[in-house]
Amino acid sequence: MINKNSVNKAVIFNIMRYCIHDGPGIRTTVFLKGCPLSCRWCHNPEGINPEPEQIEKEIIGYEISAEDLMKEIKKDALFYEQSGGGVTFSGGEPLFQADFLLDLLRKCKNDFIKTAVDTCGYCDTQILLEITKFTDYFLYDIKFADSSSHEKFCGVPNDLILKNLNKLSQVKVKLLIRIPVIPGVNDSISGMTDIYNLIKNFSNIETVHLLPYHNIHSGKYESFGKQYELSNLSNDKSPYMEAIEKLFSKRFKIKIGG
Repeated sequence: MINKNSVNKAVIFNIMRYCIHDGPGIRTTVFLKGCPLSCRWCHNPEGINPEPEQIEKEIIGYEISAEDLMKEIKKDALFYEQSGGGVTFSGGEPLFQADFLLDLLRKCKNDFIKTAVDTCGYCDTQILLEITKFTDYFLYDIKFADSSSHEKFCGVPNDLILKNLNKLSQVKVKLLIRIPVIPGVNDSISGMTDIYNLIKNFSNIETVHLLPYHNIHSGKYESFGKQYELSNLSNDKSPYMEAIEKLFSKRFKIKIGG
């Protein structure tokens, strides 16, 4: 049963304004804490733990009410209107705090603010489908077509992720697919062809974003007392990037990065 009542507070760790890579137009991106995945290349390790954390002298994450967060979102309403933008809920994994997210999406819809949800797709299917009623765009991450590889590098199998992606392909919502291209991990042409075959017949995919790997975030891990597991990986882009771009451009509009 979906909780229809207002959920008063959530834990977030950042609000970024004037974003241009998290959906169309100029956007405000809200980063919610908590994620069920543990991707070895995660750019936001501060978003994995759902609770506020003290790192050295800094507290990462804080509680905020739905009402106060809406006040922050509305500060940029003029930019949304002029650019066709809106608010993007990211993380972590925004569906980790699904009741709060659903409440915020309803509030945004009531105020005519366009919304996007940046998700890994590892979430309750019923809640995801409820959220589609109040969401304009989904930024949906796909790392592997193969479930065992996904579990090895991301901590969980991807059966539920692919099931939810298939469900989203059947509803009236726009999809922006995001594929991190990690050299030596998921950048083989055969693996990328498997992903392409999974999505090639979906009619509501607006863009496929191919995300080149970089390790500039690796220093964060030391601050959190964690080891960055891909520290021996070259920061060079995949040697197969042009071939991967050519593969997906047979069917989709492609964007490198973003």
